[in-house]
Amino acid sequence: MSDSNKEQILIEILNTPLRSGGELLFYCPKCKHHKPKLSCNLRKNVFKCWVCNFTGTNLTRLVKRYGSHKHKQEWSRYDDKIDLSSTSFADTLFGEQEANETLLNLPKEFISLTGKHNPLSNIPLRYLHERGISKQDILKWKIGYCPDGEYGGRIIVPSFNLDGKINYFIGRSYRDDWMKYKNPPLHKNSIIFNELYVDWDSDLVLTEGVFDAIVAGNAIPLLGSTLPETSRLFQEVAKHDTPIYIALDPDAEKKAKYLIRDMLQYGIELYKIDVRGFQDVGSMTKQEFVERKNSALPMNAESLFKYQLQGII
Repeated sequence: MSDSNKEQILIEILNTPLRSGGELLFYCPKCKHHKPKLSCNLRKNVFKCWVCNFTGTNLTRLVKRYGSHKHKQEWSRYDDKIDLSSTSFADTLFGEQEANETLLNLPKEFISLTGKHNPLSNIPLRYLHERGISKQDILKWKIGYCPDGEYGGRIIVPSFNLDGKINYFIGRSYRDDWMKYKNPPLHKNSIIFNELYVDWDSDLVLTEGVFDAIVAGNAIPLLGSTLPETSRLFQEVAKHDTPIYIALDPDAEKKAKYLIRDMLQYGIELYKIDVRGFQDVGSMTKQEFVERKNSALPMNAESLFKYQLQGII
């Protein structure tokens, strides 16, 4: 897509800009400052408002948020990103999955850790404390455990859909069982773990496990280290105008690269968090994670290639 085509679409969306060197200066549609402080660089494909710090590593984000359906179609026609304006994009890939969502019950042996505790709760509570899980975390994530039964000796973390109904849960052993995790026989790609609590208007972190997500704040666990494009989570991320931070375990670097490459095709604003030096995000303190997040690397096709050559990722 040529710079002139890009510029014309941006002008239609944001009105006539001032020019300063290679920058186009628009009035910021977010803070609506009385001076044109939104700087767009077509060559570098980035933007920043010098008043409210509204920034992005892909101009597609501006088109997705403030452009009309026509603008999105025109942008996608010339750009090398996947066309998000097509109604079949969502309908054919997961519309049927949403309509036929499977709901679950927690195991009948489930005991909540959010209220008063009995003597059986001491061991699972000690396990959570050793992992840095606070009482506030237990309350927010509605964590419990099963003392016996099919999920006996396991911490249970439920997942709630947008209606507040349980659509999945993870069972993590606190007794050093040979099988660390035992989860329901439901395909994880059909759900977004704890979608009820996701804030799509804020930075969103993608982690591997639930305990990683508890540390990361506004986060969704992949329940693994891969995310197919046909999964509900991938498609929701692509549809929302949300900056995404990738925080997979250090031993999943190759899979992180594939995930970044796939997401860049959809014009998603991406950052990669360096987890090296830790086993995973769950082994960090929340302050340590914030520090790593603040120094995350912005990802685009050019930077991904550069960081790979430098051995950074």
